[in-house]
This record gives sequence, C-alpha cells and structure tokens, in this order.
Amino acid sequence: MADSSLESAPPIAPHGALPEGGKVRPMTRWGTPVMHRPKKKVEVFDAALAELAADMVATMYAAEGVGLAADQIGEDVAIFVFDCPDATGQRTVGIVCNPVLTLPEGDDRQLDVDLEGCLSFPGAFVDCARPDWAAVDGLGLDGEPVHFEGNGLLARCLQHETDHTNGTVFGDRISAKARKKLTKEHDRLAKDYPAEWPVAGDSTA
Repeated sequence: MADSSLESAPPIAPHGALPEGGKVRPMTRWGTPVMHRPKKKVEVFDAALAELAADMVATMYAAEGVGLAADQIGEDVAIFVFDCPDATGQRTVGIVCNPVLTLPEGDDRQLDVDLEGCLSFPGAFVDCARPDWAAVDGLGLDGEPVHFEGNGLLARCLQHETDHTNGTVFGDRISAKARKKLTKEHDRLAKDYPAEWPVAGDSTA
C-alpha cells in the first residue's frame, strides 16, 4: 500500500521486528496474472520464507510504502508485511501469513472515505471507502499465531494487503469513474516509475 510519508515515532512490534537485510525487487504491476488470483497458503515456515519476507520489507521501504504483499514482487503466496501508523500516528510493524480479516458489522460499521494508493499502480491516489477499523489474524514467520488490529491508515492497510492475498486490488473496490481518474493519474506519472522501480537508481524518492 502506498503512502506519501512514513511516521517517525518508534513502532510497536507485538510479534517481533521486521527482518532486515533483504534485497529490493522490482514492483509487479496491476494486470500481471499473479495480482488477480487468490494466493497459495503458506505451509512451510523456513529460511526461504524468511528471505522472501526480508525482500518484501526492503522493497516496501525503498518504495516508501506502508505495506506490501508477496504478489507485488511476483510471488504467489499469501503473506504481507507492513509498517503503518494508526489514527494517532502510532506505527505498528508486522508480518502476516494466510491472513483472515475481521471487520465491524451492524452499528459498529463506520466507513472512512480517504485517499488510497497502491505500490503496484504507482503514483496515483483516489478516494476509497473502507471500514474505519479492522483486525487480521494469521501466522508469523515461525508458524505461530499473530493478531493485529487498528484504526485509521492501519485499518485501511490491513484491508488493502489482505485483499492482495485474495487476488483483489483496490481498483476493484471503486467506481468506474474513480478508476478512470486513477488510471489517468497513473498514466501521467508512468515515466517516473520505470519497470525496475524501486530498485536503486530507478526510484524517484
């Protein structure tokens, strides 16, 4: 998930810090088949998975995003990483494999309409309505249960990244008119995001 800036406050890491030492990889774009199908569940929690997660973290930070799913670097597996602030500005960091999303229902369900962007459709933002609170349950890199919840941008991020693991991009959740506006802005800025972005030397940050 894209954002214009990252908060500077020390993050909360309820299930441990994000892995370091990963390799920045090119961003997979909307329209690539892996982006538009449900991902394979993580079944093996090994060094290869940890290496993938580290690459995802490195790529997320290089692209100045607040979340990244594995399909965004071309991997057909249900995992995402994030470093995202909530409504108070407090950052939370985490990794979720095989995420299951919980959203408010009935009178507790309040929609938040705000700008949303995607690192796999870079440079463009448009309003997208989502519930203002969300929780995600899944597994960490060690196969143990993890739980994250929050409001504000964090709620939006948890929904956006879980969508990726289900083969949904946020463009699927907006009107045809809004998607046309999003596409126009993306196309206008396409030259700033070459095919290898955000690999070093191609980032516009």
